[in-house]
Amino acid sequence: MAGLQQGHAQEMLLKKAVDSLQTVVDKNLPDSVKAIINDSTITDEELMKNINKEVSLLVDSTLKNQTQPAKDWSTWRPDPKRALWLALVIPGGGQIYNRKYWKLPIVYGGFIGCLYAMNWNNTMYKDYSQAYLDLTDNDPGTQSYNQFLHLGAKINDSNKSRYVDVFKKRKDRFRRWRDLSFFILVGVYALSVIDAYVDAELSVFDISKDLSLKVEPTVINNHSSNNLLDASSVGLQCSLNF
Repeated sequence: MAGLQQGHAQEMLLKKAVDSLQTVVDKNLPDSVKAIINDSTITDEELMKNINKEVSLLVDSTLKNQTQPAKDWSTWRPDPKRALWLALVIPGGGQIYNRKYWKLPIVYGGFIGCLYAMNWNNTMYKDYSQAYLDLTDNDPGTQSYNQFLHLGAKINDSNKSRYVDVFKKRKDRFRRWRDLSFFILVGVYALSVIDAYVDAELSVFDISKDLSLKVEPTVINNHSSNNLLDASSVGLQCSLNF
């Protein structure tokens, strides 16, 4: 009698376990996997293969549907070293990396202006150099200097020395301006690199409300006497908190 009761109890517990497993299956597994499990005609090996296949497809679809969280640019801070190297390799690259796009017209405008000045001054220098050579070679077939003369003006023996001096001064002037344009170009490049590095460094500078300046009275010891009272004076003390 006791054995029958024990067997009945085990049968009831097994039934409850099966019902609980069926509930978990119905709630958590997709319909395709439920159909495979509930199919009584399928073998155990085929059951495991189909379940693994369905689970793999489920995992792949889940990973594909996952989207990466958007980057919070409000908390992003540039790296000074990276900004420095980008500015050295690519003109304006440091400003782009620091997200200071409004500085790009200034940087590229400086580069373009300096390159244009170099090209124009170099062209004028070559033209005046050739005119100076043609004027001093005593060859009547070379007269490129006529393009620089005013309408109706001619060069003869009476004014030749004056024009020689004028052309020499002008070619030297345009040569100096060409060289100066090159040095200004180098200066613009150096300033763009320094600006990118300093801007990245100052991006982490503390500008919070904790910065404060306090002015308060204090007793100052001027060490003028051994007597503490005689050597002390009242003054103001400034303290900066940051």
